[in-house]
Amino acid sequence: MKNAPYSVEERFVRYVQVDTTADPLSTTFPSSEKQKDLSRLLVEELKEIGIADAANDEWGYVYATIPATSTKENIPTICFCSHMDTAPDCSGTNVKPIIHRKYDGKPITLPDDPSQVITVEAHPYLKEKIGDDIITASGTTLLGADDKAGVAIIMDLATQLMNKPHIPHGKIRILFTPDEEVGRGVEQLDMKRLNADYGYTLDGGELGSIEDETFSADAMTFRITGISAHPGYAKGKMVHAAKVAGALLSALPLEEWCPEATSGREGFVHPVAVNGGLEEASVSFIVRDHDTAKLAEHESRLKGIMDSVIARFPGATYTSTISEQYRNMKEILRDVPFVTDYAIKAMEKAGIVPQPTIIRGGTDGSRMSFMGLPCPNIFTGEMGIHSRQEYVSIQDMQLAVDTLIELVQIWEQHGN
Repeated sequence: MKNAPYSVEERFVRYVQVDTTADPLSTTFPSSEKQKDLSRLLVEELKEIGIADAANDEWGYVYATIPATSTKENIPTICFCSHMDTAPDCSGTNVKPIIHRKYDGKPITLPDDPSQVITVEAHPYLKEKIGDDIITASGTTLLGADDKAGVAIIMDLATQLMNKPHIPHGKIRILFTPDEEVGRGVEQLDMKRLNADYGYTLDGGELGSIEDETFSADAMTFRITGISAHPGYAKGKMVHAAKVAGALLSALPLEEWCPEATSGREGFVHPVAVNGGLEEASVSFIVRDHDTAKLAEHESRLKGIMDSVIARFPGATYTSTISEQYRNMKEILRDVPFVTDYAIKAMEKAGIVPQPTIIRGGTDGSRMSFMGLPCPNIFTGEMGIHSRQEYVSIQDMQLAVDTLIELVQIWEQHGN
């Protein structure tokens, strides 16, 4: 099904120029006030296309409703969700999107930093996109396709459905969230206000990917206390907390149990922050596995390594804390397989080969699935994410719009 003219390209190019970088060190919500700049813009645009109830709340969430066009009474309310923030791993300030029309397969040198060269060798998926129109940044920032591609796709969907009332569908809820990139995307989400039955995040990668299995995730932090002393008279007295932290990092395996040495459903632990000095230091880890029960095994192993390290520093002590971040959405979605099945069928009707995959990470959908909204993840075309070599195919985004239009009709067909 073709739904051109699309608005996804023009929207995406504008949205990525709005700086929405999340701040992992912030205690506010959202973590950066500038995320609300995009939130307000999206509300204005939703109202312009005729969605009267579009609104953003004090936290920066955007809620909106595409009214039903079907006369059937028992169609589940479906939510489409994307996050507005971008990752703090790479600058999101002054993003300059560049469109490379009819990509020819040759290396793409980014003009603001010629050392940044995007090649099919480093990005094999790009080889499949020869002939497509590719959008990149200019070399000094990320692009922001994660997840402004999803935002643009949902906005294009809303535009098309509002302009084409002959397409039958039930009530559709739109949700845009802040702070997904720092693991806080649903922290202030009002599920009663959202009021949807099932959902889909638009935050996936390759064309055709449909993801209904994520990591389960915990955070684990060690707080180390050393013994301070004047460095001129420290012999036999000083125990340096930061050196204990360094010894802990050095004790971690390099060829297994870490992100750079694992794939598929293999779990890992990963240090994400190290802070401190002589008297106090801390090391924070993320702990990941697709099997939730294995998180405790990873945490026990990590604590064992810490115990062996601390024994080398008499007088030093530590405490540890563990907090849950999210759980594998498959634990919920296995009970409602039709949610994923409908998305697969929609891709097929849009002429796309579905590619069911697992996520070595999480999405807002991970948390929302456990909050009562089963929510798998659909492709957007975003690739090379969290880096200056991030890119997206315009055609992939357009096919995602086609998929969603087919999907809302499939849900309508199953109503009564």
